[in-house]
Amino acid sequence: MKLTPYWLDTATPSGDYRRTPVPERADIAIVGAGFTGLSAALEAAQHGASVVVLDSHTVGWGASGRNGGMATTGLAIGLGKAIKRYGQARGLEMFSEYNQAIDTIEELVKEHSIDCDFQRSGKLTLAMNAKQVGQMRQTQETLAKLADYSVTVVDKPDLHSEIGTDFYAGGMVDPLGAGVHVGKFVHGLAEAGTRAGVTICEDAQVTELAARPGGGHAVRTTRGVIDVDRVLVATSGYTGSLTPWLQRRTIPVGSFIIVTEPLPLETAQRILPRNRQAADNKMLTYYFRLTPDNRLLFGGRARFALSSPDSDLKSAEILKRAMSTLFPYLSSARVDYTWGGLVDLTMDQMVHAGERNGVHYSLGYSGHGVQMATYMGKQMALSMLGKPSRNLWEHLPYPAVPGHFGPPWFLPIIGGYAKVVDRFS
Repeated sequence: MKLTPYWLDTATPSGDYRRTPVPERADIAIVGAGFTGLSAALEAAQHGASVVVLDSHTVGWGASGRNGGMATTGLAIGLGKAIKRYGQARGLEMFSEYNQAIDTIEELVKEHSIDCDFQRSGKLTLAMNAKQVGQMRQTQETLAKLADYSVTVVDKPDLHSEIGTDFYAGGMVDPLGAGVHVGKFVHGLAEAGTRAGVTICEDAQVTELAARPGGGHAVRTTRGVIDVDRVLVATSGYTGSLTPWLQRRTIPVGSFIIVTEPLPLETAQRILPRNRQAADNKMLTYYFRLTPDNRLLFGGRARFALSSPDSDLKSAEILKRAMSTLFPYLSSARVDYTWGGLVDLTMDQMVHAGERNGVHYSLGYSGHGVQMATYMGKQMALSMLGKPSRNLWEHLPYPAVPGHFGPPWFLPIIGGYAKVVDRFS
């Protein structure tokens, strides 16, 4: 069993940027070589800016290479809560923005000929009980009435047409959700960026963002100092002491994944007959999908702990038991991969993007980052260049996590709260 992400293990790297010289000058420096950073870099370079992307590890090493490979519709808080919190018009606008984000991935894949198994196979959200099925019907009616948007609610007697288990009480299908091989996609963005003139520097940890008296920053890295006009922080769940203000507002939560051996075609088709991107609606969610080579990827918040080899192995045991509970016919399936990564949650479970003290940022994707990180990278690049852009999240209050100044000591508390919510919801 490999303790490396399946996506990165089965993708061809776009290049080796560990020895790329760190330039002395650039228009824009981007911290983080994931979806946000590489999408922003590509967009800015296409508009003529000189851009350097800096990462303490390698392209896609963080959340962009460690997720479930799902680009799905809808907000982390759900449409109903978004409408209650922000009003009907704004809640619907936020919901629609995720569809635009998936469209952005599709456009980039086509424009730059990125071979990453992008497929609009639909999103399947699964209900634990009849109450949740009723809530899905309310969402269906709201979308149809207010947004002319169609989703399908599937009751338990018909659920085998979507998934090969009796575990769930029903489900809701949104046909616009998509799957993508994120390892191939992130390296495709890197390759497209370098063709456009982007400089990517791996193994180049940023240690300080020193503001210049006349504007701009001196970006100090372990491999040199760069003088830049603008900085974008795109560190997602790996936001740390480099940016204390952002660190206090970012909750790094471990999300863990296992991937089986390649399955017989008939078994794969039994699990997900329509090849949906599937997830249940618990706080301690399970999410799963088929990979392009017919493995089952199965993930979730197995433990409220940070990722490490020991933690990943413990989480793999939990996830294997859960997978076998849902799909008993997979109990003897071999697990070939297990890994963990950090999801960047915020107190309000919303995206936050903007500028503070001359430093631009976009993060807080709350488990929906494949599409929204890609989209917001593009929008932040346009904003930094003074061009028309969209940022629905710019003026949202961005609350700090009380008592959060370093390691996330509060994760067990969050985990306990999530278990209680799941038990009584």
